[in-house]
Amino acid sequence: MKRPWLTYGLAFIGGLVVSLIIISFFVALLVSLLDKGWGKPKIGVLEVKGVIFDSETYLPAIRELKERKDIKAVVLRIDSPGGAIGPVQEIFEELQSLRQSKPLFVSMGGVSASGGLYLALAGQRIFANPGTITGSIGVMIQLPNFEKLMDKIGISAEVIKSGDFKDTGSSFRKLSERERKYLQEKVNALHHQFVRKIAEERKIELEKVKVMADGRIFTGEEALSLGLVDELGNFYRAVEAAKKAANLEKAELLYFPEKKGFLSKFIEEKLPLGGLLSEHFSLRGFYIYQK
Repeated sequence: MKRPWLTYGLAFIGGLVVSLIIISFFVALLVSLLDKGWGKPKIGVLEVKGVIFDSETYLPAIRELKERKDIKAVVLRIDSPGGAIGPVQEIFEELQSLRQSKPLFVSMGGVSASGGLYLALAGQRIFANPGTITGSIGVMIQLPNFEKLMDKIGISAEVIKSGDFKDTGSSFRKLSERERKYLQEKVNALHHQFVRKIAEERKIELEKVKVMADGRIFTGEEALSLGLVDELGNFYRAVEAAKKAANLEKAELLYFPEKKGFLSKFIEEKLPLGGLLSEHFSLRGFYIYQK
């Protein structure tokens, strides 16, 4: 015996459940946006922490800081000993672009050395604490050598290469004098890029920068006397300067890269096309080192 009322009833209940899920999603989305003070003037805070191995975390965040109309100024908060040169230069270039459209101030935390200092150069004004560790202007290549260990355990490596320098830096043998000279030339060239950038951005004579660019670290007080920073002060001094530059009496702080909340994670991981939705609604929250 057919029971059309049962079929219609189940369809109604199913439709109601789906409708409730959709409504709940948009209510949660609205609450999330209101909680962030959507549309109110804000100061964006870009946090760069730890060793910088890649730029993928920071580039989208900088682009969003640049494009969002409610973010009126940006504070770059650095607590980093530096990192790989390529990613640091890539982040710096994007920060320079940001500086052309919005006030950009820098707050150095406990450590802002080497690549951390390089990024700080993008700011129109740099704040450091008296005890901040900065400087360490230099470049180095670290090459582990396991040759003696391999000899002890009786293991060797055969290398077939297309050119003399193809396996330069191999962990299984020492560098030849020719290779050492070749790598030293690269280090010198990269070091000169760093020195030149400091001279350009901080308006310091190139020869003076060369004197301080031997890898030494400086305190915030020393950096101020050398012209590497503009003012001694903590994070909130930089925030106040950013507010003043943007003509704001009050402003909320919005931190980047954003940490993903429950809703964002749920959208990305549980719902079909979640990644696309989260992007649309902006809910996402051998190395050569600068030394």
